[in-house]
Amino acid sequence: MAKPIKQRDKWRIRWFDENGIRRSEVFGDYRTAQQEQSRREAEVTEVREGLRAPRAPDRSFAELCDYWLAHRASRKRSQKDDESIIRAHLRPAFGRLQLRGLGIEQVDAFVATRDQQPKTIANILTLLVAMLNYARDLGWIHAVPRIRKPRVRLCQTDYRYLKTRDEIRRFLEAARLEGGMVFTLYATAVFTGMRAGELADLSWDCIDLERRIITVRGSFGGPTKNGMVRHVPVVDALLPTLRAWRLENPLTVVFPNRKGRAHGPSAAVFQEVLHRVLDRAGFPSVKMGRRASSYITFHGLRHTFASHWMVGGGDLFRLQRVMGHQSSAMTDRYSHLSPDVFAGDHGRFGENPLRSAEVIPLRRENDFPANVNCTAVRASVQKT
Repeated sequence: MAKPIKQRDKWRIRWFDENGIRRSEVFGDYRTAQQEQSRREAEVTEVREGLRAPRAPDRSFAELCDYWLAHRASRKRSQKDDESIIRAHLRPAFGRLQLRGLGIEQVDAFVATRDQQPKTIANILTLLVAMLNYARDLGWIHAVPRIRKPRVRLCQTDYRYLKTRDEIRRFLEAARLEGGMVFTLYATAVFTGMRAGELADLSWDCIDLERRIITVRGSFGGPTKNGMVRHVPVVDALLPTLRAWRLENPLTVVFPNRKGRAHGPSAAVFQEVLHRVLDRAGFPSVKMGRRASSYITFHGLRHTFASHWMVGGGDLFRLQRVMGHQSSAMTDRYSHLSPDVFAGDHGRFGENPLRSAEVIPLRRENDFPANVNCTAVRASVQKT
């Protein structure tokens, strides 16, 4: 075994790793240097004999961030989301750490300092796990810590929509004042449930007005969210609007911007214009924590379609296909809106075991406030 070499007031050790590459490291005292020399040489022997996994290279999380953005995020539809999460959360928290030193303890400490909603935390940790899995595939680490994400139930997520036909009418009448493109875009969103990116990517060759089918092929110039092509029906409420807009708009893009091109993800029509329409239609803002939010977001128009599909007695399985949900759990949250969801359950306990003529006195009439008409209440109950 080689011995540590003194260099001024430090001690340097040298050894060959399992790949035959010469390594060195400096320590402050001879005893520690000697122990590390023995440990490193023993590790190399165990690796060569197959008793130990090779030592992970010296890679920092900051290096992984750079590699991910250059080679992985650039091919994703969610590139901007990845860039934002890395810039605002992951790099500041873990950028200085070596990858092999990033474990559950560091992640738990990170989560404890966050004040975001559980869904936001889950999104951050989802990206972190994906990046660590990528680092493992690169050989930068040998194992990924088991990071537990907060459970986010669908009922906890933002689920706001236009609840009545009158609200839809008010919304679309206000949108009409913004011009034909905005009105038709919003009407198509309400009556098809298509996502913003899918509407932006829509071209006339994807709309068959004779067969009344829209073929959804892409989103913001890339693939759809699940990478699948799907078909959406053109319902009666939308058909006249699309036909009229087809005569007004001869361009290839169904919903063009002022330059005749497709809208991008940050286009005003998906945000500022929507807020203006909601204000004009008289929709109040909604209190969300310590700040106010608009009555609905553009994605709320997608919820509007799905909710009214079920209210109108639509089939849940068909809704899943129209919406493009890979998981039925995403569609199930609308099932309670079906008018006949409990139709077969009303008689499960049979008739009331009490005789219909039997009256059980619960309170004396003079126990009720003077403004309660007990006679009217009794008549109403007997009628029921």
